Formats: sequence, C-alpha cells, structure tokens
Amino acid sequence: MSFGAVILDAQGLRLSAAEKALFAAADPFGFILFARNLEAPDQIRALCDELRSAVGRDAPITIDQEGGRVQRLRPPLARDWPAPLDQVRAAGAGAERAIYLRYRLIAHELYALGIDSNCAPTADLAGDSTHPFLKNRCFADDPTIVARLARAAAQGMLDGGVVPVVKHIPGHGRATLDSHHELPHVSASSDILAQTDFAPFRALSDLPMAMTAHLVYDAIAPEPATLSARMIALIREQIGFDGLLMSDDIAMKALPGTSAENARAAIAAGCDVALFCNGSLAERDAVADAAGHMESEATRRAMAALAARQSPDDFDPEAAENELAALMPAGAP
Repeated sequence: MSFGAVILDAQGLRLSAAEKALFAAADPFGFILFARNLEAPDQIRALCDELRSAVGRDAPITIDQEGGRVQRLRPPLARDWPAPLDQVRAAGAGAERAIYLRYRLIAHELYALGIDSNCAPTADLAGDSTHPFLKNRCFADDPTIVARLARAAAQGMLDGGVVPVVKHIPGHGRATLDSHHELPHVSASSDILAQTDFAPFRALSDLPMAMTAHLVYDAIAPEPATLSARMIALIREQIGFDGLLMSDDIAMKALPGTSAENARAAIAAGCDVALFCNGSLAERDAVADAAGHMESEATRRAMAALAARQSPDDFDPEAAENELAALMPAGAP
C-alpha cells in the first residue's frame, strides 16, 4: 500500500463532488480540518466520514487543537483552554499531571467527533526573543521540562485514541519572525542548538509523527529546514526521529516558491508528507501531483503512525475535569 504524499483540507462543511473526485484520484495520506469545517457534532462526523469514504480507507484526520489562540474547536463544540504556557505556569508543581489531563480531555472531544490526530504538542523552547505568535504555545524555556510536559501531552492524546504530531522539529523557539509571513533565521551554533532547541525533540524521537519548522539554521544549512536535505538528515540522524515527518503548511510565506514547488522540494528533501492548507481546488490538485506518492520508507513510517491509533482507554471526563481543577489555583485560567 502507498499513499499520496500530502495532507489536504476541505473548503466547507461538506465535500463538493469535485473535492470527492480530487481526493479519490490523489489518495492523500490524510486530511486536516479548520474552523470553517466545524459547525455541529453531527456535521463534523459526517464530514469525517465523507473524507474517509473519498479515499476508501480509514485515513487519519488531524486538526490544530493546542489550546489558547490555536484551537479550531471552541465552545459549544469543545472546551475553551488557556494557552499552554499560561496553564503550565498556573499549575506549578502539578503541571505535568495538569497537561496530561488537559490533552486527555482534548483527545476525548476530538475522538467523539471522528478526529483521530492533533497537531500538538509544541516542543519548542520559549525564550526571551521567541516571537509572540509562538511563545505562549510553548511549555517552558528549559529543554528537560519541555520534553517532560510534551511527553505528558502526547501520552494524554495517545490514551484517548488520538495520534499527536509534535512540532516544530527541530525547534522554532529562537525565531524572532512569524513564519506564516516571513522566513526566520537562527544564528546559534550547531552545538548550542543540539544542547537546547533540538534536545526536547531528541527526547521525544519515538513519537509517531512530527511537523517541520519553516526557518533557516544558518550554522547548518542555507535553506529552510522543511526544504533542506541536510536538516532532514539531522532530524533523522542526530535527533533520531524515525516517525512520519510532515511539513508545516507549504503555503506559508516563509517558503520561497509556489505551493506545488514547495511540496516537490519538501518531499525531495526527505519529508514524508507535505501539508497544504487553504488552497483552491486547482492548487490542491497541483500540490498533490507535485508531491506524488510515498516511497517505501515513507510508507513504512506512515503505517507505523497509523498503528499508533488505539482505542481510547477507560476515561471519566467529569473526574478528569475535577482533578484538573483541583491542580489549578483559584482564579487560574
């Protein structure tokens, strides 16, 4: 079995006939949902069924549900969450358990809607210069603490039947620009990066999926990491990540080419799958064609990621909410 080396989205609440035809032909590995796709529980479940039916298999469906500013599902469809860094700081010594419970509850909400993957946790380091678009989405400024909290988040999702996508490998925290709009450069030495930014991802290298960072590490390679064979080799060899490697959205302004050109370059550099969001039908078709189908190693990693989907464990959401509330001080977010 081989899959199209792309993850694509839908334009609305249900699939058009043209989208069904495109997905059937392109056979994307999976799909991603946005707020425009989310109106009501039954509608979301029906859309997930249509996406999977279009490719004739139980394709993974992911979403960005970190909490804080980055959560596509909001009340009344799902709980509203504080930014990760705010919750960690409020929980203090109980942060690890609080983060586990938070993401176990998120997984419970996602799984009930037919969503079985989440583009979280963020394992980037929060530093003094971290751009505001990212900073409070991080857990901490210490690599060991970040790794421990990201592990708790990932385990909470896995226990709930949701596959985590750790991001942004090999580390986005030093970026002072928003990669949605500009290409950040990081000037730190490779030794410093290995000891700091790369360290949480090395500790999490056994996780099933990861998302790349769109930034240039000047001491290592001249291209954005997503498009750099040297950086992808570092992710595989130095960091030791052997899971499914997906790009961040190849339509982001940090990357230099068209979305189709960026998809082709990301796959050529060593990404297993290219994520493409918010494009027209013609653009999605062009990106799928440029990305092509997964080679054998990418397919092996894709199958391992799919195998990480497990039935949720026994879970009492009310008890989890009460335990989480008890870990948070009065007045905490």
